[in-house]
Amino acid sequence: MPSLLIASTDTEVGKTVCTVALATYYQAYYPRKKLGIMKPIQCGVGDKETYAQLLSLDQSPTELNPIYFEAPVAPPIAAAGNPIDLGKVWQQLQNLQHRCDLVLVEALGGLGTPMTRELTVADVAREWRLPTVLVVPVRLGSIGQAVANVALAKQSNVNLKGIILNCQQPTTAADLENFTPADLIMSLTRVPVIGCLPYLPDWPAPQNLAMAAQDLEWSLLW
Repeated sequence: MPSLLIASTDTEVGKTVCTVALATYYQAYYPRKKLGIMKPIQCGVGDKETYAQLLSLDQSPTELNPIYFEAPVAPPIAAAGNPIDLGKVWQQLQNLQHRCDLVLVEALGGLGTPMTRELTVADVAREWRLPTVLVVPVRLGSIGQAVANVALAKQSNVNLKGIILNCQQPTTAADLENFTPADLIMSLTRVPVIGCLPYLPDWPAPQNLAMAAQDLEWSLLW
């Protein structure tokens, strides 16, 4: 069944917000469809706890997060020299894909973030054939980060479906035009900007998250 990897240009730029917004929209507008969510590797407290709090999901904790490390650092460092078995992640992902109409997979860090000592997020996206969307924050410097991550995606043969801009603070139209102009990003990357998620303070009600995602070009994601 369809899967979508939510990646980003860096850590702490809005992947979890984007994942939850996509999930709440899907559950609100496709109530008869079954949704699965996965955080393949989590380092530190955060994402899986947010999913459990905000979303109604019919899946096991291991399917939600197959590999967990307490230290909030890159997986190969958090593993403290122990091997990271991505086979466990692949098996749980297949379980979800067999049962669900859509599986959202939230990556960690940017596309160049290491998942093991040999493989980056981009490598895994390619090897597992995961269509990918890139979350880009609305802030100074994001154009260059977007260009660099798209270049890595293309070099790694990642199926990059598009870019989602994310406002991490109150943002004006002038901010969007100055920091992340969609036309310039598309001209430089040749990748469509699917839309922009507005600033969402704290964690609003699920229906508000769903509304935040309704203006995205969903047809480009599949």
